[in-house]
Amino acid sequence: MHGLLAGCLLAASATQCPAYPIDGYADTGIARLEGFRLAREGKVAGNRLKPGALLNTDQVQLRMQQHADLQLPASDERLTRKIKNLLGAEAKHYSVSVLDLSDPEHPVLAEHNPLTRRNPGSVGKLMVALAIFQTLADLYPDDIEARKRVLKNTLVTADSFIRTDHHKVPFWNPEINRMPRRPLQAGDTGNLWSYLDWALSASSNAAASMVIRELLLLRHFGTAYPVSAQQQQAFLHDTSRSELGALLLDSLLTPVTRNGLDVDKLRQGSFFTAEGKRRVPGTNSISTTHELMRYLLLLEQGKLVDAWSSLQIKRLMYMTQWRIRYASSPALNEAAVYFKSGSLYRCKPEEGYECKKYQGNVENLMNSVAIVEAPAGEPKLFYLVALTSNVLKKNSAVEHQTFATRLHRLLQDSRFATAAAK
Repeated sequence: MHGLLAGCLLAASATQCPAYPIDGYADTGIARLEGFRLAREGKVAGNRLKPGALLNTDQVQLRMQQHADLQLPASDERLTRKIKNLLGAEAKHYSVSVLDLSDPEHPVLAEHNPLTRRNPGSVGKLMVALAIFQTLADLYPDDIEARKRVLKNTLVTADSFIRTDHHKVPFWNPEINRMPRRPLQAGDTGNLWSYLDWALSASSNAAASMVIRELLLLRHFGTAYPVSAQQQQAFLHDTSRSELGALLLDSLLTPVTRNGLDVDKLRQGSFFTAEGKRRVPGTNSISTTHELMRYLLLLEQGKLVDAWSSLQIKRLMYMTQWRIRYASSPALNEAAVYFKSGSLYRCKPEEGYECKKYQGNVENLMNSVAIVEAPAGEPKLFYLVALTSNVLKKNSAVEHQTFATRLHRLLQDSRFATAAAK
């Protein structure tokens, strides 16, 4: 179901690590932001934020637009060696790319196994965001206000494409000043901004699949989007499965290539839910830390689609609540963190082994990308990180958190030593 909302949407967004600055409700209609804003002002209980999560929308800016010609430099052997040492005995099971931009005139890159290909998991949702913003820019190349209207005023109602997902999202209820959390259900409504926020911050596979469904509708109907429920149902029902699959791949993969990224090293090739994959065929999904790093750098340069689109994606990545995995490192409490993570783990019976979350013995993928500005607001340290791993039987969420702490301290010490030498 689609429609145009009259006024601000009181729908939902986000869960474990909600994104977007908390003063953004009026601009986006992401209702849970209002709950976080009121909590920050002490008017409602709960939802207390880390100091680094308190930037306002206008404080979240692209930091490398004055260096738009910068390419990734050659990997620095000294820093690479230090970072590899942080990984210890399991280093061969990790891939990592780190770009220190604290001094943008002298960027420093370190990479270890940067071309190892792994399934990106939920990090692939960044490619979905890229596809949405690319399509909006193609339809409204000179009209950002029109793009904003589509994102804010298009009402999306969850349908069978959400099956099945366990991720919980919060629904801000202003009548009781509470934000209950639960998985998306058929019939749940939110604007397109809210579904993007759900997909990236809560990492909801259901929300991401709904966003991909909207991407297909947006591509097909163009400036006539949003269309009625009858029109969108007719399109999805009457279009052959192979035609839908071709549209899906063109919609998801072409923006990657158009933005200068290598689709053989970075792509999201399918829906995130079983029902979405059943109804619309796709391909496999791939990532390398080197190409993820290029994504982050292009983002900061304002070169993903255009400066406005890059900024919106960065704001969607801004963490404003409970931080998880890599971003949960206490060393980052004062930092603004722009983050996405994803995990895939599988287990098989093994004597003396108990299958636990993020501790698979067949596969135990954990992926993290982060932009770190420390301290938030007036950063002295500014760096980008892409980290993937497949360390069996260990809690990969804890391992990534530990690496985040060690890396932050290493870069702090490195910059301090450089400043002292000068």
